[in-house]
Amino acid sequence: MTRYKITVEYDGTDLIGWQENRQGPSVQSLLMDAIEKFCGVRPDIVASGRTDAGVHAVAMVAHFDLPDCPDANTVMRAMNFYLTNAPVSVLDCEIVSDDFNARFSCICRHYRYVVLNRGAHPVLEKNRVWWVPRKLNITAMRRAAKQLLGNHDFTSFRATQCQAKSPIKTLDECKITRRGDIITFEFSARSFLHHQVRNMVGTLVEIGLGKPYDIDDVFAARSRSAAGPTAPAAGLYFIRADYATDAN
Repeated sequence: MTRYKITVEYDGTDLIGWQENRQGPSVQSLLMDAIEKFCGVRPDIVASGRTDAGVHAVAMVAHFDLPDCPDANTVMRAMNFYLTNAPVSVLDCEIVSDDFNARFSCICRHYRYVVLNRGAHPVLEKNRVWWVPRKLNITAMRRAAKQLLGNHDFTSFRATQCQAKSPIKTLDECKITRRGDIITFEFSARSFLHHQVRNMVGTLVEIGLGKPYDIDDVFAARSRSAAGPTAPAAGLYFIRADYATDAN
């Protein structure tokens, strides 16, 4: 068996997310279909993260094994040939050691959330941003974002269906920037709970709109109802995954 590491970008608008199931096209199923078409093998593909329906990726890392040993460039070109009309593209492919695991070898994951903050609804950015027409208070959101940093019990920010064994996570980065009408939220951590990023953004936007959320109180409540709403999937992007041997 030969292990391949791929880096993938995708538009999640019409996809059910990363994970393959019978409800519709997923990133995983489209990649598996492409591999099967060129080599007759349908391998399991493990990703560094599992994104939800409607979420996008700039550089998602994944791995899979093939019984033969075509060179990495051949694998990438063949996959992209069969993905030509799909909202998924393989940006890079390399052969790696058998102990590499896209999920468990990852030491840091990076997400970006994009908000369009203007009165006019989006046209060019449709399905790629969260449109918030009311003006947001950046200073208030940044102040609250600092309180999210560090090691905390993120129960109030996890989805009720989250299957993680522990709600304790360490958030390494939570940065908010504004350029014109675009407000960008950047998050980095070794791992995240289900919907954690979208729930943090939903809470921060509520604060930006003047809602009286206190982050310390939200943490202490350990209840999903204590935090703000879940931000729409359309504004979320998986940016990259970092590994000890390199930075992707």
